Amino acid sequence: MTTSPSRREFVVRVASLSAALAAGAGLSACGGNTPAEFNFGVASGDPLANKVILWTHAKFPGSDIDVSLRYQVASDAAFTQVVSEGTVVASSSTGFTAKVDASGLQAGTAYFYRFSQGSTHSPVGRTRTLPQTADSLKLAVMSCTNYPAGFFNVYAEVAKSDAEFALHLGDYIYEYAASGYASSAAASLGRVSVPSNELITLADYRARHAQYKSDPDSKNLHALKPMIAVWDDHEIANDAFKDGAENHTTATEGAWADRKAAALQAYHEWMPIRTGADKAKIYRSFNFGNLVSLHMLDTRLIGRDEQIDIGALAGAAGPQARNAALAAFSSPARQMLGAEQMQWLQGQLTASTARWQVLGQQVLMGRMEFPVSVLSALNTSDLSEAAQLAGQKTVNDYLIAKATPASARTPAQADLMNTTLNPKLGYNLDAWDGYVVARETLLMTAYQLQKRLVVLAGDTHNAWHSDLTLMGLVVPSLANTKVGEEFATSSVSSPGIETYLATLNPAQIKGIFEGVVDDLNWMDASKRGYLKMSFSATEAKGEWFFVDTISSRTYTSALGHSRTMPA
Repeated sequence: MTTSPSRREFVVRVASLSAALAAGAGLSACGGNTPAEFNFGVASGDPLANKVILWTHAKFPGSDIDVSLRYQVASDAAFTQVVSEGTVVASSSTGFTAKVDASGLQAGTAYFYRFSQGSTHSPVGRTRTLPQTADSLKLAVMSCTNYPAGFFNVYAEVAKSDAEFALHLGDYIYEYAASGYASSAAASLGRVSVPSNELITLADYRARHAQYKSDPDSKNLHALKPMIAVWDDHEIANDAFKDGAENHTTATEGAWADRKAAALQAYHEWMPIRTGADKAKIYRSFNFGNLVSLHMLDTRLIGRDEQIDIGALAGAAGPQARNAALAAFSSPARQMLGAEQMQWLQGQLTASTARWQVLGQQVLMGRMEFPVSVLSALNTSDLSEAAQLAGQKTVNDYLIAKATPASARTPAQADLMNTTLNPKLGYNLDAWDGYVVARETLLMTAYQLQKRLVVLAGDTHNAWHSDLTLMGLVVPSLANTKVGEEFATSSVSSPGIETYLATLNPAQIKGIFEGVVDDLNWMDASKRGYLKMSFSATEAKGEWFFVDTISSRTYTSALGHSRTMPA
């Protein structure tokens, strides 16, 4: 369908109404006669049955004086029926952001909210609380929002969708310098990253968050949908883990702990997330009646051990060396969530009586396993025609061997299907494929508790739907037993795997992945978009919506695929 101005103008219209009502009235002495500015709109998030986080940014132009604000929550857009109100301060200590947990609300109810400084009002936002009982639920799932890569047309689509709540699974900002990742078209689009340097300090992260929040589609989305969010790596640095990151060099960029602390402070300042005593702990649950329990996880910072380089496994010389490398890779000591978060999740799954258990988390959990022969062919750095033809032959040989009945395979084909000679490895060891025991522990918990498990994921910039199966690491007889399904969203604007496998067209990439990966049901290899998840007592349905461009604000959007998981 072709886009129209639609609800993008809602906030502007209501903000204009608020400004007209203010009629130029003066402010308190602290700000003189200059009104406070709400340049980044408003946002709501982390809704519960009786309260919700409200957020804004307010500042007097040219001044670092604190801004005292009043917040109001009302059942009507004219604010004649205010149900919750109070005060909050936007101060220099929080980068002039302000958050408040508005309480005393009714379950399953939609509200309007705003902030005011004197008689100057912020734009008006809309939010809603969680229901105590629910027959249905619609969630809009997003990930990987890269400002220099293109426009946030996907945000515009989510804002006008019928989803009741927005989920952001991480990479809400990117930390790279202005000349870094996905920035080739930034200047022509007027979207050059600010600051120009890579993010290191608190001031850097604050400035980048502010730039992302300045985007009109971002402001509109936040004003119209309460958001439940978790970070991934780029809110701090690429391929982060608990003790460091691929994109962090201590010698030139300082201590990792200092950089992480700055990034997390800015995140909590600029996101409508409930902030506790420990800013590093963001795993939490949301209950939508007895229909859905949503458990938001941190697979990135709180407990993750350092990633293993796939070259150390795929490149091991001979079966003996390879098996030794695989043994270290499969150590039970390797953590993804960390012991504390895993114990918490197991407790949440055990206690929940909801029909669906949904994990909102960052990286693919499905087994994206490729035989070493295919991995080597896909990962070659040799772009010559001869090398590419050889790689295509390697992939085709494996697919033909896989499709041939075992009794009819040639000796060479039998060797290709022999997992001792040609073992399978996950193509991306930054995902759960790099933490196989941790994944098995989680899936075994869901299996033993007989829970209906749905996993949501982002990170890859492409869309996926996979079965979640056991490897048999704990109980060998349960190998390949299905435990749940994974629905993974494409990116808002970050480029996908198609840019890394540039010698293959999207149809070829799709054919290879769907042909080689046993648990993969479907994938898209080229489009930006979001995932809408709809839940009822009888099914969980995933619908992948895609936009045709992020290089222009004029675009079209369409449903690209849908899959249903019966209860």
